Amino acid sequence: MPRIPYVDPASVTDPEILGYLERARREGTPRPESQAIRAHNPGVIRAFSQAWDLTFRHGVLDHGVKELCRVYVSRSIECEY
Repeated sequence: MPRIPYVDPASVTDPEILGYLERARREGTPRPESQAIRAHNPGVIRAFSQAWDLTFRHGVLDHGVKELCRVYVSRSIECEY
């Protein structure tokens, strides 16, 4: 199975992307490892992080319902993360 290396935060010069990586490290969501892979492409990490923020941090549903949906999707596609 191919492996994509994580971006080393010390090599990132864009403060916005560093912020996304730091927030993931601090809060645990989205997963820091996934964010470190997305950081290979600045457009991808920006788009994902902005969508995540709008959906999970500022959405209209109760956080518990969002978490149940996340677990349901992960289980239904047999995601092992």
